[in-house]
Amino acid sequence: MPLYEHIFLARQDLAQAQVDAIAENATKIITDNGGKVVKTETWGLKSLAYKIQKNRKAHYVMMDIDAPAAALAELERQTGINEDVIRYMTIRVDELEKGPSVMMRKSERAERGDRGDRGGDRGERRSRREEVEA
Repeated sequence: MPLYEHIFLARQDLAQAQVDAIAENATKIITDNGGKVVKTETWGLKSLAYKIQKNRKAHYVMMDIDAPAAALAELERQTGINEDVIRYMTIRVDELEKGPSVMMRKSERAERGDRGDRGGDRGERRSRREEVEA
């Protein structure tokens, strides 16, 4: 069966339990139509780049899905009807990402305080005068 990534944005005024209920409903739609949800990730409440239906923030949820096209068509139909979902997008992929997605790895790094290549221990820094003299 084809593999998909389905991401939806839920209204900012919903409780996390309501967002989880929307994700469970989507999972039920997929399983009832002969597919399966491999992984569901809740990315949390994040700011939007621009207002959508008077919302400045939204709850982001991503689902990795292994299902026939008919199941995805039904999922998109039901998602489009749902008033709590302000945007959604489904992408067909060649293979599903193993482990946590990039967004989840990004939040884990932020929690640890890992600044990657750009901070923390700066090591030996030369002053501007030393650079000019060199």
